[in-house]
Amino acid sequence: MPVPRMSRRCRKHLSKIQRAKTKYELQQIASDVQSELDRRNISYDEALNVGNILQDKADTLAGDEIVYAISDRDSYRRTLELYLKDGILTATEQLLLWEERRRLGITDDDHERLLMQLLAQWKKQGKSVTIHNFRRGGAAVE
Repeated sequence: MPVPRMSRRCRKHLSKIQRAKTKYELQQIASDVQSELDRRNISYDEALNVGNILQDKADTLAGDEIVYAISDRDSYRRTLELYLKDGILTATEQLLLWEERRRLGITDDDHERLLMQLLAQWKKQGKSVTIHNFRRGGAAVE
């Protein structure tokens, strides 16, 4: 798949991403990209491309904070949060999440990392989540 040409504004954001040393700096860049998109200075595809690069950079930095940016991973995070909202992640929801991961190109490692980050946040808030496991024969257990 060919890489789309990027505007000068997006290339400026990319150079900031490369220089960023903390997830806080990346979050500031993500907010700037969102503002550029809101003002229609960049296209959604450019914002999505920059956001995906930003998320990859966030994976290399220390800390368990989640960086919120326009990206495939953020779209998946919102879906995951929706399924976790009731405090139970059923086997059916896990199958739907697997399909969403496949569609968006989210790896199992990215899923596990994101799930652990969300569970850590929810635990800090005093919430609990039950995740059902698969068992042969199709029955789900906690």
